[in-house]
Amino acid sequence: MTFIEALILALALCVDTLVVSATTAFRSKMAYRRGLLMALILGFCQFAFPLVGAIIGDVARSFIEAVDHWVAFGLLALVGGKMIFEGIRNEEEDGTSKYQKLNVATFFLLGVATSIDGLAVGIGLGLDNPMSTVLWVVATIGVVTFLVSMVGIYLGKRNIPVPERAATIIAGCVLVGLGLKILLEHLA
Repeated sequence: MTFIEALILALALCVDTLVVSATTAFRSKMAYRRGLLMALILGFCQFAFPLVGAIIGDVARSFIEAVDHWVAFGLLALVGGKMIFEGIRNEEEDGTSKYQKLNVATFFLLGVATSIDGLAVGIGLGLDNPMSTVLWVVATIGVVTFLVSMVGIYLGKRNIPVPERAATIIAGCVLVGLGLKILLEHLA
């Protein structure tokens, strides 16, 4: 996996982090210092979940080596398809804030919620890449998530809308595309 591919993957995975960060900053009027803590936790979770998934994928690789490319494609297509569906459906939230109590536990819950997809993507990474590659890819994902979260906090504090629907659909298409790339490389 090239650095550009890792960067695109990271951006696709952290779309929901951007939206959560912007929404939380807007609704709570949090200070940048608190936002920094939130961004660090979100970045850590987005690093840890794909890493755990990659370890699972690496362990499972020997058992499913003949079809690992199909599994990686299936996981990426599933996560990407889910994102596309959610972007098209795009149900509006009611006016109540689910981010009212902003403490470390809340930030970790948001981190887990925004990183679940990363676990599945990590499994695909572990199936298709050596752990040395996985480590720098998940580090890239964590750093990009932190930076994107900080951008989201800035946008939320400035009341600048985030194009959630379009970003989610594009991110889903990117994940499906990466899955197709893995599949086609193994079938060629």
